[in-house]
Amino acid sequence: MKARASSQRHRALTSPPATTPAPDRLIGLAPVVDADVRVLVLGSFPGAASLKAAQYYAHPRNAFWPVMAALLREPELTAQPYAQRLQALLAGRVGLWDAVASCHREGSLDTAIAEALPSDLTQLLQRLPALRAIACNGALAHRETLALLGDPGVPVLRLPSTSPAHAGVALADKIEVWRAALAPHLG
Repeated sequence: MKARASSQRHRALTSPPATTPAPDRLIGLAPVVDADVRVLVLGSFPGAASLKAAQYYAHPRNAFWPVMAALLREPELTAQPYAQRLQALLAGRVGLWDAVASCHREGSLDTAIAEALPSDLTQLLQRLPALRAIACNGALAHRETLALLGDPGVPVLRLPSTSPAHAGVALADKIEVWRAALAPHLG
């Protein structure tokens, strides 16, 4: 039964997007990219705190911004206003988006995502001529990116989730894994 439910959820995530989402659906955030992006970080779908704030990785215990601060060698990044953090990412040639464009979900866990519609990654990648890698922030983002894109012509990397739900991996370890995976594509 569990395999069947997982298979049904997988089909739902990779089904073609509807033209207009139903009004009770959660809608994700717009991509943060420019033509110089070398690494596109894809999450699964923004958590409740991120949707409420209309900011990527807004939950205070999410490790994304500390990981990026270390990767970009910008120790003050986490203390900067959101717009400046986004500017720093783009200056470091890092873009952001999510594999899921809209869904139904109670809470913030990926396992609670239902009736998901995928983001149009194919169209976005056409706007990123300098892209060298796609960095998936967690297992769901990785699985859905591969299902949506097949072989996009650049590495699709599965990185440990920065979500507070995945606190079993220490921040220092996450930083080292992210750095080792992304540094060759950002230089």
